[in-house]
Amino acid sequence: MVLGRIFSPELIKIGLESEDKDETFEEMVDLFATKHQSASRDAILAVLRERESKLSTGIKTGIALPHAQSSAVPPGEHGIIGISPEGIDYDSLDGKPVHVVFMILTASEDFSMHLRILKRLAILLENPEFYDTLLEQKDAEGVYKTICRYEDMLTTSM
Repeated sequence: MVLGRIFSPELIKIGLESEDKDETFEEMVDLFATKHQSASRDAILAVLRERESKLSTGIKTGIALPHAQSSAVPPGEHGIIGISPEGIDYDSLDGKPVHVVFMILTASEDFSMHLRILKRLAILLENPEFYDTLLEQKDAEGVYKTICRYEDMLTTSM
């Protein structure tokens, strides 16, 4: 299980307060930095913004997948999820608000795993029921269990 390992309830926030993409990055990186004291908040934000300047990671209706690789990230792969029932002005490719943000942070040397995580998420996001079920969750534990359940379904179907 890839996604069940990188995401955890303590790094899932339902009810993001942010109204735009930059505020969202700050809110989610702040959550990450409180759990990973060795992480460099400013360096991670800079890498996320640099990546985002190339092309919006608002990839599907209602979904954004910002991701970054940096030596400012503690070793390994890390995932943060933010959910905004109101929606975030994200400058997404379709111009619509984003409601679910999957942020992936990996250390610089973890390139192959970084791609594997993005691919696994992309496959799950092809299932509209996955997105709808995420939005129905009332707490971080529910979001985490949803990810694990859908990833298990994916694994057994492969």
